[in-house]
Amino acid sequence: MLETFNFRVILEYMPLYFKCFSATLWLSGAGLIGALLVGTVACAMRLSQSRIVSLIAGVYIESIRSTPLLAQIYFFYFGLPSLGIMFSEEVTGIFALTLNSGAYMAEIIRAGIQSIPHGQIEAGIASGLSYFQRMRYIILPQALGVTILPLLGQGIVLVKDSSLLSLISIMELTRAGQILTSERFMPAEGFLTTAAFYLIIYYILKGFSSWVQKRLIFREAY
Repeated sequence: MLETFNFRVILEYMPLYFKCFSATLWLSGAGLIGALLVGTVACAMRLSQSRIVSLIAGVYIESIRSTPLLAQIYFFYFGLPSLGIMFSEEVTGIFALTLNSGAYMAEIIRAGIQSIPHGQIEAGIASGLSYFQRMRYIILPQALGVTILPLLGQGIVLVKDSSLLSLISIMELTRAGQILTSERFMPAEGFLTTAAFYLIIYYILKGFSSWVQKRLIFREAY
Protein backbone atom coordinates (compact mmCIF):
# COMPACT_ATOMS: atom_id res chain seq x y z
CA MET A 1 0.00 0.00 0.00
CA LEU A 2 2.75 2.43 0.97
CA GLU A 3 4.45 1.77 -2.36
CA THR A 4 1.49 3.27 -4.23
CA PHE A 5 0.71 5.92 -1.62
CA ASN A 6 1.77 9.32 -2.97
CA PHE A 7 3.10 11.43 -0.10
CA ARG A 8 4.35 14.07 -2.53
CA VAL A 9 0.79 14.95 -3.54
CA ILE A 10 -0.22 15.20 0.11
CA LEU A 11 2.62 17.65 0.78
CA GLU A 12 1.57 19.62 -2.28
CA TYR A 13 -1.96 20.00 -0.91
CA MET A 14 -0.89 20.59 2.67
CA PRO A 15 -1.47 24.40 2.51
CA LEU A 16 -5.07 23.68 1.53
CA TYR A 17 -5.42 21.22 4.40
CA PHE A 18 -4.03 23.70 6.91
CA LYS A 19 -6.46 26.34 5.64
CA CYS A 20 -9.38 23.93 5.91
CA PHE A 21 -8.13 22.71 9.30
CA SER A 22 -8.28 26.28 10.58
CA ALA A 23 -11.77 26.68 9.10
CA THR A 24 -12.95 23.49 10.81
CA LEU A 25 -11.64 24.75 14.14
CA TRP A 26 -13.40 28.11 13.98
CA LEU A 27 -16.64 26.69 12.55
CA SER A 28 -16.73 24.03 15.27
CA GLY A 29 -15.75 26.55 17.95
CA ALA A 30 -18.48 28.97 16.94
CA GLY A 31 -20.99 26.13 16.76
CA LEU A 32 -19.94 24.86 20.20
CA ILE A 33 -20.30 28.27 21.85
CA GLY A 34 -23.67 28.78 20.20
CA ALA A 35 -24.79 25.28 21.19
CA LEU A 36 -23.90 25.92 24.83
CA LEU A 37 -25.93 29.12 24.84
CA VAL A 38 -28.89 27.58 23.04
CA GLY A 39 -28.71 24.44 25.19
CA THR A 40 -28.68 26.47 28.42
CA VAL A 41 -31.66 28.56 27.33
CA ALA A 42 -33.57 25.51 26.07
CA CYS A 43 -32.87 23.69 29.34
CA ALA A 44 -34.15 26.64 31.39
CA MET A 45 -37.29 26.75 29.25
CA ARG A 46 -37.75 22.98 29.55
CA LEU A 47 -37.62 23.22 33.34
CA SER A 48 -39.87 26.26 33.44
CA GLN A 49 -43.04 26.06 35.50
CA SER A 50 -44.92 27.54 32.54
CA ARG A 51 -46.34 24.65 30.52
CA ILE A 52 -46.31 26.70 27.30
CA VAL A 53 -42.64 27.65 27.65
CA SER A 54 -41.73 24.08 28.56
CA LEU A 55 -43.73 22.76 25.59
CA ILE A 56 -41.96 25.09 23.15
CA ALA A 57 -38.56 23.89 24.38
CA GLY A 58 -39.73 20.29 24.25
CA VAL A 59 -40.89 20.62 20.65
CA TYR A 60 -37.54 22.13 19.65
CA ILE A 61 -35.51 19.45 21.41
CA GLU A 62 -37.52 16.50 20.16
CA SER A 63 -37.82 17.78 16.58
CA ILE A 64 -34.07 18.35 16.33
CA ARG A 65 -33.10 15.06 17.95
CA SER A 66 -35.52 13.04 15.81
CA THR A 67 -34.29 14.35 12.43
CA PRO A 68 -30.88 13.89 10.74
CA LEU A 69 -28.40 16.74 10.82
CA LEU A 70 -27.95 16.45 7.05
CA ALA A 71 -31.68 17.08 6.50
CA GLN A 72 -31.46 20.11 8.80
CA ILE A 73 -28.46 21.49 6.90
CA TYR A 74 -30.27 21.08 3.58
CA PHE A 75 -33.37 22.76 4.98
CA PHE A 76 -31.42 25.78 6.21
CA TYR A 77 -29.36 25.96 3.00
CA PHE A 78 -32.04 25.29 0.37
CA GLY A 79 -35.30 25.76 2.26
CA LEU A 80 -34.78 29.10 3.98
CA PRO A 81 -33.79 30.96 0.77
CA SER A 82 -37.08 29.81 -0.80
CA LEU A 83 -38.79 31.58 2.11
CA GLY A 84 -36.80 34.75 1.49
CA ILE A 85 -34.27 34.18 4.28
CA MET A 86 -30.70 34.32 2.95
CA PHE A 87 -27.49 33.51 4.83
CA SER A 88 -23.95 32.76 3.72
CA GLU A 89 -22.75 29.16 3.68
CA GLU A 90 -20.66 29.67 6.82
CA VAL A 91 -23.50 31.25 8.80
CA THR A 92 -25.85 28.50 7.64
CA GLY A 93 -23.38 25.83 8.73
CA ILE A 94 -22.80 27.37 12.16
CA PHE A 95 -26.56 27.86 12.60
CA ALA A 96 -27.23 24.19 11.79
CA LEU A 97 -24.49 22.93 14.12
CA THR A 98 -25.67 25.25 16.89
CA LEU A 99 -29.31 24.18 16.78
CA ASN A 100 -28.52 20.50 16.37
CA SER A 101 -25.94 20.21 19.14
CA GLY A 102 -27.85 22.67 21.36
CA ALA A 103 -30.78 20.26 21.61
CA TYR A 104 -28.53 17.48 22.89
CA MET A 105 -26.72 19.82 25.27
CA ALA A 106 -30.05 20.99 26.68
CA GLU A 107 -30.86 17.42 27.71
CA ILE A 108 -27.38 16.90 29.15
CA ILE A 109 -27.66 20.05 31.25
CA ARG A 110 -31.21 19.15 32.31
CA ALA A 111 -30.05 15.71 33.46
CA GLY A 112 -27.26 17.33 35.48
CA ILE A 113 -29.63 19.77 37.15
CA GLN A 114 -32.18 17.09 37.96
CA SER A 115 -29.45 14.96 39.54
CA ILE A 116 -29.12 17.48 42.38
CA PRO A 117 -30.88 16.18 45.52
CA HIS A 118 -34.22 17.91 45.99
CA GLY A 119 -33.43 18.44 49.66
CA GLN A 120 -30.74 20.95 48.78
CA ILE A 121 -33.21 22.93 46.70
CA GLU A 122 -35.70 22.90 49.56
CA ALA A 123 -32.96 24.10 51.90
CA GLY A 124 -32.28 26.99 49.53
CA ILE A 125 -35.95 27.89 49.48
CA ALA A 126 -36.09 27.74 53.28
CA SER A 127 -33.07 30.05 53.41
CA GLY A 128 -34.95 32.65 51.37
CA LEU A 129 -32.94 32.28 48.16
CA SER A 130 -34.65 33.27 44.93
CA TYR A 131 -34.84 30.95 41.91
CA PHE A 132 -31.81 32.56 40.25
CA GLN A 133 -29.84 32.52 43.50
CA ARG A 134 -30.57 28.83 43.96
CA MET A 135 -29.43 28.15 40.40
CA ARG A 136 -26.26 30.19 40.85
CA TYR A 137 -25.12 29.09 44.29
CA ILE A 138 -26.55 25.58 44.71
CA ILE A 139 -27.61 23.88 41.49
CA LEU A 140 -25.32 25.02 38.67
CA PRO A 141 -21.95 24.57 40.48
CA GLN A 142 -22.82 20.95 41.24
CA ALA A 143 -24.46 20.31 37.86
CA LEU A 144 -21.30 21.54 36.13
CA GLY A 145 -19.25 18.74 37.67
CA VAL A 146 -21.77 16.18 36.44
CA THR A 147 -22.26 17.53 32.92
CA ILE A 148 -18.83 18.80 31.87
CA LEU A 149 -17.64 15.45 30.49
CA PRO A 150 -20.83 14.65 28.53
CA LEU A 151 -20.75 18.21 27.17
CA LEU A 152 -17.16 17.77 26.01
CA GLY A 153 -18.19 14.48 24.43
CA GLN A 154 -20.95 16.26 22.57
CA GLY A 155 -18.38 18.84 21.50
CA ILE A 156 -16.32 16.06 19.90
CA VAL A 157 -19.44 14.85 18.08
CA LEU A 158 -20.04 18.40 16.85
CA VAL A 159 -16.53 18.58 15.37
CA LYS A 160 -17.09 15.34 13.47
CA ASP A 161 -20.54 16.48 12.34
CA SER A 162 -18.95 19.59 10.84
CA SER A 163 -17.73 17.33 8.01
CA LEU A 164 -21.29 17.43 6.63
CA LEU A 165 -20.82 21.12 5.88
CA SER A 166 -18.68 20.09 2.92
CA LEU A 167 -21.96 19.19 1.18
CA ILE A 168 -22.87 22.88 1.01
CA SER A 169 -19.43 23.80 -0.37
CA ILE A 170 -17.90 25.09 2.86
CA MET A 171 -14.11 24.86 2.77
CA GLU A 172 -13.38 22.56 5.72
CA LEU A 173 -11.36 19.36 6.14
CA THR A 174 -13.66 16.97 4.31
CA ARG A 175 -13.96 19.44 1.45
CA ALA A 176 -10.14 19.45 1.17
CA GLY A 177 -10.23 15.69 0.74
CA GLN A 178 -12.92 16.01 -1.91
CA ILE A 179 -10.87 18.58 -3.82
CA LEU A 180 -7.72 16.45 -3.78
CA THR A 181 -9.71 13.42 -4.92
CA SER A 182 -11.46 15.25 -7.74
CA GLU A 183 -8.28 16.92 -9.03
CA ARG A 184 -5.82 14.02 -8.70
CA PHE A 185 -8.16 10.99 -8.48
CA MET A 186 -6.47 9.86 -5.27
CA PRO A 187 -9.21 9.12 -2.70
CA ALA A 188 -6.89 7.16 -0.40
CA GLU A 189 -4.46 10.07 -0.05
CA GLY A 190 -7.22 12.66 0.14
CA PHE A 191 -9.48 11.16 2.77
CA LEU A 192 -6.79 9.45 4.83
CA THR A 193 -5.16 12.86 5.27
CA THR A 194 -8.55 14.32 6.19
CA ALA A 195 -9.04 11.57 8.78
CA ALA A 196 -5.58 12.25 10.23
CA PHE A 197 -6.47 15.91 10.84
CA TYR A 198 -9.76 14.93 12.51
CA LEU A 199 -7.79 12.50 14.66
CA ILE A 200 -5.56 15.36 15.79
CA ILE A 201 -8.60 17.41 16.82
CA TYR A 202 -10.08 14.39 18.60
CA TYR A 203 -6.99 13.77 20.71
CA ILE A 204 -6.71 17.46 21.58
CA LEU A 205 -10.30 17.46 22.85
CA LYS A 206 -9.83 14.10 24.56
CA GLY A 207 -6.75 15.40 26.33
CA PHE A 208 -8.63 18.50 27.43
CA SER A 209 -11.48 16.28 28.67
CA SER A 210 -9.06 14.18 30.73
CA TRP A 211 -7.47 17.34 32.13
CA VAL A 212 -10.87 18.68 33.20
CA GLN A 213 -11.89 15.32 34.66
CA LYS A 214 -8.84 15.21 36.93
CA ARG A 215 -9.77 18.62 38.35
CA LEU A 216 -13.51 18.17 38.68
CA ILE A 217 -13.74 14.60 39.93
CA PHE A 218 -15.07 14.34 43.47
CA ARG A 219 -12.87 12.26 45.75
CA GLU A 220 -13.68 10.97 49.18
CA ALA A 221 -11.67 12.60 51.94
CA TYR A 222 -9.21 10.27 53.60
